[in-house]
Amino acid sequence: MKVVVLGGTGNFGARICRALAGDARIALVVAARDQERAQAFATPLGASAAALDTRDASFPARLAELRPDLVIHTAGPFQDQDYGVARATAAAGSHYIDLADGRRFVCDFGAALDATFRDAGLAAITGASTVPALSSAVVDAYRGRFARLDAIDFCIAPAQRAPRGTATIAGVLSYCGTPVQVWKDGRWQAQQGWAAPHPVHIARLKPRRGALCDIPDLELFPQRYAGVSDVMFRAALEVAPTQYAFAALAALRRLGVPLRSHRLAQAMHLAGKVFDPLGTPDGGMVVRLRGEDVQGAPLQLAWNIFAPGHHGPEIPSMATILLARRLAGGQPWPAGARPCMGLLTLAEFAPEFARWGMQADLVVEAGDTVRQREEHAR
Repeated sequence: MKVVVLGGTGNFGARICRALAGDARIALVVAARDQERAQAFATPLGASAAALDTRDASFPARLAELRPDLVIHTAGPFQDQDYGVARATAAAGSHYIDLADGRRFVCDFGAALDATFRDAGLAAITGASTVPALSSAVVDAYRGRFARLDAIDFCIAPAQRAPRGTATIAGVLSYCGTPVQVWKDGRWQAQQGWAAPHPVHIARLKPRRGALCDIPDLELFPQRYAGVSDVMFRAALEVAPTQYAFAALAALRRLGVPLRSHRLAQAMHLAGKVFDPLGTPDGGMVVRLRGEDVQGAPLQLAWNIFAPGHHGPEIPSMATILLARRLAGGQPWPAGARPCMGLLTLAEFAPEFARWGMQADLVVEAGDTVRQREEHAR
């Protein structure tokens, strides 16, 4: 199966390429804007290379010339992209996966593209990343323990020393300080992105403060999990000054100061290295579910994943890797276009967690106390 990875030398694209290069069922093509860079990365992997610029008018024709079976789109940020890459993929007769975390990009994906891919007998999956692919898999895994699920509150805590790309920072800056619609108390309410850092506890990590991020799950989860009255997502940076720097930028934007996301992202990417000695290589994630169990008693569960040794950035790539391997193994996805929810189970992620030495904990939390019962997280 020929797989073309767009942005194949980038932060997440490179990880996906390394993982898929070892699969004998896959003929990998590393695609980047610069042919020499793509070739230098692809050669040690035993892969092919191609120069592809998704912003160039020739992109659809050049992609079609490669005749891919699957196109993996990792060239973010997705907050300011349209569906041109996905449409070109359909025209080339290929399945499609992306790692998008832009709220409108992911939430409007199905309505915009489902008919195109369904008519072609192809599948297109958006958000095959930490959110909503892994986050929804966690909720699906433990939803059955609740007679009534009231709240979903989750947080990603990256390591300060983990590799980070300017595209990720630019995506964050695109909504920093802007109103974000949040499902709270059973209705939509506006809160400011990256403002007002809030204390967050994640197993095996020191306490941090996290701030609201605008992601697809904020909109998708109230639709998927009927009856939920609160959905919140935060990101918690490891070094406090960096967290408060984003809060300060949010305050400036609320005051009307324009933020040029792409230029500022490059500056912040360089400035962040100053704080790396203050951080660790450890990151993680927590998904908290609150409601009532089948006996009617209050129940709060916290699923945690601890990612040591700079391996946290592997998590956003896992869903795409799993889906690509499944397709290469002759297990097609349903035709049409949809967000990546209900396609992967939490158990399917477990071997990938183990591969990178990650540890998962399911904690039963009792009210506001610290008394917790850890269980084997299956």
